Amino acid sequence: MRASQKVHGMDGTLVPPDWPPLTLAEVRALLSRFPALSEPIEIVSTSPRPLSAAGVISTSSGRVFVKRHHLTVRDPEGLREEHRFLAHLFHAGVPVPRVYASVNGHTAIQIGEWTYEVHATPEGVDLYEDAISWTPFRTSAHAYAVGQALAQLHLASREFVAPRRKTQPLVASFTIFAAPDPVRELDRYLEARPALATDAPVRDHGRQALELLAPFHAQLQPLLPFLPPLWTHNDLHSSNLFWSDTSDSAQATAIIDFGLADRTNAVHDLAHAIERNIVEWLVLVNDPAHPDNVPIHLDHLSALLDGYESIRPLSAEEAAALAPMTTLCHAEFALSEADYFLGVLHSQDKAQMAHDGWLVGHARWFGSNAGKHLLKAIEQWAGSRSRRPMEAGKP
Repeated sequence: MRASQKVHGMDGTLVPPDWPPLTLAEVRALLSRFPALSEPIEIVSTSPRPLSAAGVISTSSGRVFVKRHHLTVRDPEGLREEHRFLAHLFHAGVPVPRVYASVNGHTAIQIGEWTYEVHATPEGVDLYEDAISWTPFRTSAHAYAVGQALAQLHLASREFVAPRRKTQPLVASFTIFAAPDPVRELDRYLEARPALATDAPVRDHGRQALELLAPFHAQLQPLLPFLPPLWTHNDLHSSNLFWSDTSDSAQATAIIDFGLADRTNAVHDLAHAIERNIVEWLVLVNDPAHPDNVPIHLDHLSALLDGYESIRPLSAEEAAALAPMTTLCHAEFALSEADYFLGVLHSQDKAQMAHDGWLVGHARWFGSNAGKHLLKAIEQWAGSRSRRPMEAGKP
């Protein structure tokens, strides 16, 4: 392992990676299976993201992006689920990376205990390459551009018909709070994941989170019929886009990293964009005793929502659902991360951060003054607009 290789840690610091970095010999063997690609020359950069190993590879005919997953995280079929979604978006004109196919026509390649994917590098600048999730936009103009990009994605997603993803770690699904009885649905969620089903702290913290979030689920429940199912990104942080330039008014040129994608709904995805970009959760991680000190960026919130509605206006029901959904949207991904930490990395300490610090901690924060302030801002935004109600089941 290269001594200099570091990835984003759970508290925002740089730490040694859980997975060995890509090597040139490994990449050379992989790319030999892709007739459209040339001989790799060097690994230009390595990704600082911690859940896989990835990097930009220079070849004799240009650059590609290679990502390697452990088989327990993404097997070929699990990876092809998101590749089919990417292919649909690509052909619909959404600026997403092309996924290359091997000589056998496969976009997900298993070699030993690893599953690989190879993408074209997007047009534009990786402006937020070093930004960690839960850190803010640089400008309101960037927030506006992200809202536009997400709305364009949702319009194109309407014609993509596929079931929810199979059970696997690190997917931002929406099932527990989509059900009338979240307690029963939480039990089903845990039982489907052996590493979670046998862990008493996960069950305890799951029940605590449900109690904290019950009022928001009650607020959301009558609006659920007006939120039609849709395949969504579920992780549209600024670092998951490429940009036209480095200016304060840069435009989004590509959307990347669909690893958390699943069949949820547009409001769930928009709530994730708020959760990822508007609230600086890492401040809560490092100072949980002072929840009101967590910064929230309401100017960016307004710009994000304005950008979204410039492309795809929300219905009155969708707008009303946004505040409660913002409190609920992260719950299943926190559990999914706990599943990854327990079942793949076998780390109780990291799992504790996910199911206690993130699941329960975030749920509790929405009862703080800062959390109430964010929800009030979203509710005031929803109440200040007048939209035609959406017919149930129609995007």
